[in-house]
Amino acid sequence: MRLPLLQVRDLHIAFGATEVVHGISFNIEHGEKLALVGESGSGKSLTALSLVRLVEGAALSGRCLWTPQDAASLAAVSTDEIQTRDLLKLKARELEAIRGQDIAFVFQEPMTALNPLFTVGDQIAEVLQLKRGMLRDEAWFEVIRLLSDTGISEPQRRAHNYPHQLSGGQRQRVMIAMALACRPRLLVADEPTTALDVSLRGQILDLLDSLQQRYGMSVLLITHDLQAVRRFADRVLIMEKGQVVESGQVSEVLERPQHPYTQRLIDSHAPRDVLAARDDAPVCMQANNLRVTYPVTRGGWRGWLGRGEFVAVHGLDFVLRAGQTLGVMGESGSGKSSLALAALGLLPSEGTLTIDGQAWSGRARQDLALRRKVQVVFQDPFSSLSPRMNVQELVSEGLRLHNPQLDELGCLRRLLITLAAVGLTESEFPGLLQRYPHEFSGGQRQRLAIARALVVDPEVLVLDEPTSALDVAIQKQVLELLQRLQRERGLSYLLITHDVTVVRAMAHQVLVMQGGQVVESGTVDAVLDQPQHAYTRLLVAAAR
Repeated sequence: MRLPLLQVRDLHIAFGATEVVHGISFNIEHGEKLALVGESGSGKSLTALSLVRLVEGAALSGRCLWTPQDAASLAAVSTDEIQTRDLLKLKARELEAIRGQDIAFVFQEPMTALNPLFTVGDQIAEVLQLKRGMLRDEAWFEVIRLLSDTGISEPQRRAHNYPHQLSGGQRQRVMIAMALACRPRLLVADEPTTALDVSLRGQILDLLDSLQQRYGMSVLLITHDLQAVRRFADRVLIMEKGQVVESGQVSEVLERPQHPYTQRLIDSHAPRDVLAARDDAPVCMQANNLRVTYPVTRGGWRGWLGRGEFVAVHGLDFVLRAGQTLGVMGESGSGKSSLALAALGLLPSEGTLTIDGQAWSGRARQDLALRRKVQVVFQDPFSSLSPRMNVQELVSEGLRLHNPQLDELGCLRRLLITLAAVGLTESEFPGLLQRYPHEFSGGQRQRLAIARALVVDPEVLVLDEPTSALDVAIQKQVLELLQRLQRERGLSYLLITHDVTVVRAMAHQVLVMQGGQVVESGTVDAVLDQPQHAYTRLLVAAAR
């Protein structure tokens, strides 16, 4: 009988007196694609990191039985342990030989996982030299092959790029190449597609699938994306609050879920609950022939004649009316974020862009009134909220700037009303105003970010990927909150996203952008249900 590659038995993880993973057990078979699914805080990432004891300060108990790779590995163990090795009992030096060599990781955000001071080729070569004992020239030859295997075009040139010079999808491919450098038997992919747009998600999953078959390795996919699970995995484990509540073949669990938590995850898409669009509603924001460019340095002798330009947005037109949502949909590099920055007056633009008939002047004092009317909610609330400021300081900062006439009592009253409007109250969160961002979950931090924008009573919110960093259940809560606020306050939203389901739930009108140009526009029903352009059809199909 062949032993599983990894056997986890009664794994407990605790920090001090608080236990966060409660005696879970599962197997990973040779060549299997296993998905570990759950919301933020369910313990799925802690479980994966604990396999090779990468969780600092955690008390671990139970067993993680690893089947050695080859005859040389078997010779290194005692007779009593000839079948398996318990990863939780290995010495640091023994475990170091397994990390990266037998068990490798691909993390969620490659921009933070990669060193910005070294080229991506140097970082992969370092792994090859340390783990496989290669000489530098030999390592660089292998770097080019790995980059080519992961689908990066011009691998010889890209190997000399720094992380910031690559797109999000390319950086994730570099992370996969680095993980595969030592030909691991188990690849742990921790939310590898969360930060990517919908078509790139599919590309990365297809890449992992083909590499898994080519290398014959097992893959542990950690995710909250059930679409990714359906597309990629053989078997799935559902975790809730540190416990495995359901497991089985993907088709069985997702088609016929038995546990209420699994059923809730599957049904967690926000329903469309927005007021019908009114054609006679006042215009809040309008653009005519909007053009956004970036200066670039030209190569060769042309650089002596002046700088060139990169056109991010080409001649774009749109109208955003009061109480309505304009969804701007497209992949990374389509120009949608440049459009958002221009709408916020943070990026110079040509053509016309007005808010209530007034254009950005580029002068801070003159634009102050417009800054109150147009606020923004960013993708990642943890990086957009200062960790040095408590809730009272964070949310009241804009209020003190735009409403200096308010006294302390008036400011506090507006602050508490706004926090309550987004579902944050003192009764539920004792000491709320003195808490810091790290003391909240991802969904709660996004509510703080929304409160920070709402407190100055804006007319337009620019929502830049407001739910893409959140798990599916929290996404539903945040979208329902935004829908309610729009109905109650008559807010207008400029929604920047790559998520077709978010557009379907929120938008009245849609712009589809590709290469800086609008390739299709119209009502949400017309564009998503009967797409005319091939690119729109590709985006809609990738979301299914």
